[in-house]
Amino acid sequence: MSAVEIWITIVAMTIVTIATRTLMLVFGDRIPLPERVQHALRFAPACALTALIAPELLTEQGAWAISLANDKLIGGAIAIAVMLATRSMLATMGLGMAAHLAVRHFG
Repeated sequence: MSAVEIWITIVAMTIVTIATRTLMLVFGDRIPLPERVQHALRFAPACALTALIAPELLTEQGAWAISLANDKLIGGAIAIAVMLATRSMLATMGLGMAAHLAVRHFG
């Protein structure tokens, strides 16, 4: 791609992003969403976060790595357990990273 094509792509993507994000801000109160859609949208952040984190925890170098040798998976599992038990983001990050580093260093 030439530099001009890259800039045209960046500008076009910026316009599309701004248009789609401001659409709900401008017309959000005027277009009522069905109750089912509103209920489903409450789960969107959790789904997006899971989609970002799960591949990192479950794979290593592009291959499935679901075993006790996977230090990221063990750290992630401990972080999930801590979050469910304490609901503390600081404890979740701290203990999850500590478990990951301990398994990586000593395992």
